Amino acid sequence: MRQLTTLTVGAALLLCGTFALASNVRTDYDHGANFSNYHTYSWGGVQSSNPLNESRIKTAVDRDLQAKGWQFVASGGSVTLFARDNVKNEQETENMYTGVGGGWGGGWGWRGFGGFGRGFGPSGFIEETTSVENQRVAHLVVDVFDATTHQLVFRGVADNDLSKKADKNAKTLDKDINDMFKKFPPKS
Repeated sequence: MRQLTTLTVGAALLLCGTFALASNVRTDYDHGANFSNYHTYSWGGVQSSNPLNESRIKTAVDRDLQAKGWQFVASGGSVTLFARDNVKNEQETENMYTGVGGGWGGGWGWRGFGGFGRGFGPSGFIEETTSVENQRVAHLVVDVFDATTHQLVFRGVADNDLSKKADKNAKTLDKDINDMFKKFPPKS
């Protein structure tokens, strides 16, 4: 029974860890914009905390837009694109519960006797250990503006935890941009 509990908890922690590393990609657009009027695009600028990412961002967006029949023009496109990213440290908190006396105590979140971090259950005291780690998080925004009206018509946003491996981060950036433009242009 104890081995089954250990396996179940281990699987749950692994699953939670997988979700924590997943990217979060969101898009929004001007529902009044007629995207069928747009066929060309120009770059207004790309700013990145990592200069190597500037060309990666352009390459990935160019690939996705051109696959949809859009054409890049150096200036005068029907839309103008801007992209920017930043990296910041965010604190991630993890709570671990262990039962002194051989078990999980009274169950999830139960601490008994009104005390935080310590409770008493059928199998002994429950100890709570909290750890805080800094995690580097990347935030990317790609904006598409109507070149005539200068109004924002589309925004893609991606947030993800950065790996210590540069190749993995480059692949994640590419996938995030692909996800942003998967359903682009939106149906008006």
